Amino acid sequence: MAERMLIIDDEEIVLESCRKIFTAEGFDVVITPSPQEGLRLASNSSFDVILCDWKMPGFDGMDVVEELDRRSPDSSVVMISGYPTVGRAAEAMKRGAMDYVPKPFTPDEIAEVVKKAVRRKVTEEKKALGRFEKIIQTLQFPTPALEDKPPKTIAETVASTVGVSKVTSPWVSVFVLGILAGAYIGFGGLLSTAVSFDLANTMGIGFKKFMAGTAFSVGLILVVIAGAELFTGNNLMISSAMSKKITFGTMSARWGVVWFANLVGSLILALMLYFSGLWKTGHGALGASAVGIAYAKVNLSFIEALVRAIGCNWLVCLAVWMALAARQTVGKIFAIYFPIMAFVAIGFEHVVANMYFIPAGIFLHTWAGIAGPATFDPSSLNWISFLWKNMVPVTIGNIIGGAVFVGMSYWGAYLRPSSEDKGKV
Repeated sequence: MAERMLIIDDEEIVLESCRKIFTAEGFDVVITPSPQEGLRLASNSSFDVILCDWKMPGFDGMDVVEELDRRSPDSSVVMISGYPTVGRAAEAMKRGAMDYVPKPFTPDEIAEVVKKAVRRKVTEEKKALGRFEKIIQTLQFPTPALEDKPPKTIAETVASTVGVSKVTSPWVSVFVLGILAGAYIGFGGLLSTAVSFDLANTMGIGFKKFMAGTAFSVGLILVVIAGAELFTGNNLMISSAMSKKITFGTMSARWGVVWFANLVGSLILALMLYFSGLWKTGHGALGASAVGIAYAKVNLSFIEALVRAIGCNWLVCLAVWMALAARQTVGKIFAIYFPIMAFVAIGFEHVVANMYFIPAGIFLHTWAGIAGPATFDPSSLNWISFLWKNMVPVTIGNIIGGAVFVGMSYWGAYLRPSSEDKGKV
């Protein structure tokens, strides 16, 4: 008789993915998006394995797991968590979970965790021992579930899970998260200018660039850790399109929505700089620095802006890629910091960062009357030059840097169908 599995998760894409994975593994699978229904099913039926999401509307997954363990003590409960930390893992084991798997996961990862849980459920005595051992290991040592992912696994995760989930998310959610991402990158830009505007004369231009890059990295850290939709990071969705998990048309539409939402969020931060009066710091030196940055960006040639943008998003998407490898927050922060610090210190061009930097300069030049550097034409800083001389080449360059040099490169290295696969009917 086939082993029975109950899956409780409020995300339809997770339910359907797990149903396909474990039906293929020979399980008799029952799914529900409702915690209440899941508890009822666990009370009235017998299940060998129960997969339960960590967070669901109106319910704490921890409480659900504890109740599942009480109602169905013979079941192996496995928690699905988008927030894997040592403390949460320990708490899950204390509440009755046999194991847990962090999101996003590949079919092989979740199947292996479930197989381990089933093997430990030979007797109730082994189950209790398994819980105790798991708690001790989680509290004292790194567990296999917290190991960093290898590059091939990241490629599979990006193509099969991350890109697909972005396309299936509601448009309103995507737009709101896009606004937040633009604001977060704006915070990084504002901090970068605030800590470096007067450093060159005392510490040298090299140290100024290093500090600007160090400060700016907070923007992508906020995007990745807090959660937001960033156009440049979303260029990695090309892996899902190349793997035929999503269509190029749908991917392009999402890119367009996120690009515009990022612009809205960035403009909010640019307006905050002006109306807060923070530009007056250092007797207006911060404001003058902001205007100078904007002038420099709109006076790049098309080729200069394009090539700098390619280098930028090559590094930004590598930062996102490596953050996906890390299981814990501190690992994600370190993975993000170095590539982001590098692209800013080098002087590459990021389209969303420029959505903050250039409008901030325009507002200060137009409304506060701050003059730009004498080496530039005063009339060159305007909305037309912002769009045509910077946004167009930098957007194109960022797409090439992220989609081609990272997304398509790793797809070609790890996911491209072999000649044998192509010959299969």
